[in-house]
Amino acid sequence: MKSTPPAPAKPANPATKTDNFRGVLWILVSVLGSSAMAVAVRDVSSQLDSRMIVFLRSGISTVLILLALLLFSGLRKQLKFSHPMRHIIRGSLIAASTHAGFYAISQLPMATVTVLFFLAPIWATIFAILFHKEKIGPRRIVAIVVGFGGAMVILRPDIGSFEPSMLAALASSVLFALALTMSRGLASRDGALSAYFSSVVITAIISLPFAMPVFALPENSRGYLALMIVVVAGAVRGYADIVAYQHGEAGLLAPITYLRLVLISTAAYFLYAEIPDENTVIGAIIIVSATLYIAMREARAQKTP
Repeated sequence: MKSTPPAPAKPANPATKTDNFRGVLWILVSVLGSSAMAVAVRDVSSQLDSRMIVFLRSGISTVLILLALLLFSGLRKQLKFSHPMRHIIRGSLIAASTHAGFYAISQLPMATVTVLFFLAPIWATIFAILFHKEKIGPRRIVAIVVGFGGAMVILRPDIGSFEPSMLAALASSVLFALALTMSRGLASRDGALSAYFSSVVITAIISLPFAMPVFALPENSRGYLALMIVVVAGAVRGYADIVAYQHGEAGLLAPITYLRLVLISTAAYFLYAEIPDENTVIGAIIIVSATLYIAMREARAQKTP
């Protein structure tokens, strides 16, 4: 009698089916979370150094997640680290990106820093060419060049209005794009919780020595409220981003993320009387147009066999 061959093993984390409706819902959550976090970072930065804000955000998030893991066994079962080194590299890049980004938010007009953050998709396209040997056509090359032209309009490196802290915003977008590129598919294999948990733990560890020289706590209730918004909104944004791109197509989700610019600029106007200057508006139009084109071309390329 012939023995029955064993059934093929199921993958630990099967590929997530595309569900654009769910992806759109999660990216809207991400937009709200990231906008609230940016405004709260700006507010609490009047009382705390940006290095301390990063450490408190990641440290408190780590403690809260550990408590949840202790209380709920179902969450513990979701943790999986199939490529520990990739988690470490990704977490380190996100830590550096967060430090640069929070510093830029504390120093620059909020509309300006938000627009410069939008360069991340352009950097991601460049890194995909370098690390994954992806081929792109002349149209996307032109879009990349145009996007950097928009950045130059904002940076104005040849005149006195250039702010050195603008380089921190650029560095943040570069590091974040690099983290996305080097950890491609990590969340799909190990799950959104694992990807987020590893990033906040590594950020807390890396941030501790930088925060020690400026260790402080908020001075008043407004500072504590802003800090808690940073923690909660940051956690919501981090998790929602991962889940959104697990389910939805990047070409569809990318345009929605630009709502951040509207929400953050509106909040900055009412809270801090900030009005974007002409160069920021022109640069924003150029960068958003370039990144939207790249997102649409990427979505079209993925659908083409």
